Amino acid sequence: MAGTVLLIAAAPVGKGRLVDAASVLPVLAAVSPETLAGTPTATIVELADPLDPQTVLTRLRAAAMAPGPLTVCLIGQVHLDRRQRQLHVALARTTTATVRYTGFPWHWITQELRLRPAGATTVLVDLHTDPESWQHLAEQPLDAGPGVELYGRIAPPAKRRTPAAPAYMKALATILRSGHRPPLSHLHQQAAAHALGDDAQDLLLAPRSGPTPVAPVPHQPQPPVPETDPHAAITAAVEAGRHGEAASLAASWEQNALRTYGPGSKEAIHWMEVRADLAKFAGDAARSCETWLAVATARLTAGQAPDSPDVEAAVDRAHHLWDRVRAPEAVRALGPGLIALRRRVPGRRRGTLLLAQRRLEQFHSQHVG
Repeated sequence: MAGTVLLIAAAPVGKGRLVDAASVLPVLAAVSPETLAGTPTATIVELADPLDPQTVLTRLRAAAMAPGPLTVCLIGQVHLDRRQRQLHVALARTTTATVRYTGFPWHWITQELRLRPAGATTVLVDLHTDPESWQHLAEQPLDAGPGVELYGRIAPPAKRRTPAAPAYMKALATILRSGHRPPLSHLHQQAAAHALGDDAQDLLLAPRSGPTPVAPVPHQPQPPVPETDPHAAITAAVEAGRHGEAASLAASWEQNALRTYGPGSKEAIHWMEVRADLAKFAGDAARSCETWLAVATARLTAGQAPDSPDVEAAVDRAHHLWDRVRAPEAVRALGPGLIALRRRVPGRRRGTLLLAQRRLEQFHSQHVG
């Protein structure tokens, strides 16, 4: 089966740069795509010092939807936004003051990877930190979501001012240049041992082990996914093209969550989000938009703030899908609800409310004409 590799090397331009992230790309480029992916054939997508969070999101979303194993290699630095204390990967235009608007939110990674089959996704990271994000990660270990294997290292704040080298990812790439890809747990141990000194303070990441001091990480295989796992069954139905079956399964689990936990519960909202994604996979942009609007409304009704990441993400997705709807009746039917939410949840991009209003006016004018 063909695999996909997404290489992201990102760091701010200027004095805010903590790591020379792009310097590892030539080393990674010397590794065959098949070795990086661990598959007979593979496709590589590379992003070097991207400017815009939406560009990264688009590439990540496309990679997450591709069939077969997915490997994401992420090299860069992370910061907390001062307002919501959310972790972001810094991009080329990111500064400490603008990280919420110019960085790539870490929770977008977990959101995009959540519907992939368990065991089919690997995230390899070499991340550098400032004092604030280092303290945060020491208290709240980095996580890529259920079913995703996360390996890598997180480096503490550097004492020198010059950008550091992504030593862990360079060591990993150097090992892979031989054309042999050992089991990921062994590859991780070898890269860490080669790149990091005995007195290093880095945190190492490996599945189920959490962050640990620099030391060999024992292999801890993921438990098999039970046959009754609803996400596995839904994923199998989607991959087989049985979109109606997948939607019915998600709807039944949503009803069960509503009965058990009630409206507005995280369990019920989770299954609403699954239904929204399934409608998108089935090519029904209007239904997906409608469901994301319902998700945003449910989160707001449950007391979540209009500028919380989950609410913003729901409205942004609804808006993106509404822009893809071409049937005039559906555009006019969904537009008022989106505009009402945009008044409460403008999101990070400027002018979203005005853009929605203009598009709806255009479709009304066409209808009148």
